[in-house]
Amino acid sequence: MNSRQIAAALAALADQHRLRRRPVVDTPQGPHVVVDGVRYLAFASNDYLGLANHPALAEAMADGVARWGAGSGASHLVAGHHAAHEALEDELAVWLGLPAALTFGSGYSANLAVVTSLVGRGDAVFADRLNHASLNDACQLSRATFRRFAHNDLDHLERLLATTPAATRLIAVDAVYSMDGDEAPLDGLLTLAERYDAWLYLDDAHGFGVLGDGRGSLHEHPRLLGHPLVVYMATLGKAAGVAGACVAGSRELVDWLVNRARPYIYTTAQPPAVAEACRAALRVMAAEPARRARLAAHIVRLRRAADAKVWPLTASRTPIQPIIIGRNEAVLQCAARLREAGLWVPAIRPPTVPEGGARLRVSLTAAHEGADIDRLIDALDSIDWEEKP
Repeated sequence: MNSRQIAAALAALADQHRLRRRPVVDTPQGPHVVVDGVRYLAFASNDYLGLANHPALAEAMADGVARWGAGSGASHLVAGHHAAHEALEDELAVWLGLPAALTFGSGYSANLAVVTSLVGRGDAVFADRLNHASLNDACQLSRATFRRFAHNDLDHLERLLATTPAATRLIAVDAVYSMDGDEAPLDGLLTLAERYDAWLYLDDAHGFGVLGDGRGSLHEHPRLLGHPLVVYMATLGKAAGVAGACVAGSRELVDWLVNRARPYIYTTAQPPAVAEACRAALRVMAAEPARRARLAAHIVRLRRAADAKVWPLTASRTPIQPIIIGRNEAVLQCAARLREAGLWVPAIRPPTVPEGGARLRVSLTAAHEGADIDRLIDALDSIDWEEKP
């Protein structure tokens, strides 16, 4: 596109109420933030356990900088794999109950690494239609045949598996869907993976730290834990409160990724101080289960209130509690009304969600107080939902 085409395309996005801008946050993460110079009660962060501003994590990162310096200096395979990275991977494997783990700079790069390393030309990958964009990009870049099945529809998936010839098959899903808060039918997916000898790749970005006593979705589905067909990914920038991601599975899988995953091989390693903060996050997650209990209580509080309201939440037992509105202009108006009441709740629009699926995405955290949830309920009640703004 040339510059005039870009300008016209941006104008078209604005006309469709899809033009985005970055709000500037001038405080640490937490329930109360300053955004673009205004203080809000925020329900926008994926910091589900309230660890992003935890003093133990901040101290671990500061100590890590003092010991290791500001950067890693190189890729992991050259000279950038520090003892802090090695220790974090060992501790993640123990925490997850899996033989080995490998860390990445982001969940996006982890998804690219796994999918493009396990399938290619002559293979086939099967993905849920509501998967995260990073999984979709990974599937397309793998050069494997790319098939998408209706959301959580096992029958549709099986028809595609049965009719798509491939040397190697891979099923890729979000364990918890980031915009809906619902969950993949993991046991049924494993049954199909076994029947068709397919890898089952789980992106558990929004389940890790929250579900399965904090160890993630695998620990609610014992049949999947340690299964040779299952590959597990968790991000470390959401419930863990820091940054990065890990992929866990067999020792052979991790060795394969180290040798074949281009996003791992050709990327400078994250600063070792970040690894030290992630190690501290694991310690806090293990030592403070009350954070998960507090978060669960907030979810129940909001959903009980919603049962008697006209702003029905979608079905979700996770911190992600969306209110589907539909039209882009309408969801922006609702978000603006909430901001006028001092609440920051993001308006999510296509292409992040399907056309006609614009929504308010309410994110709850353990750092919220019960009074914060009540204030959110009162603010949602103040919107005239019957007029469908």
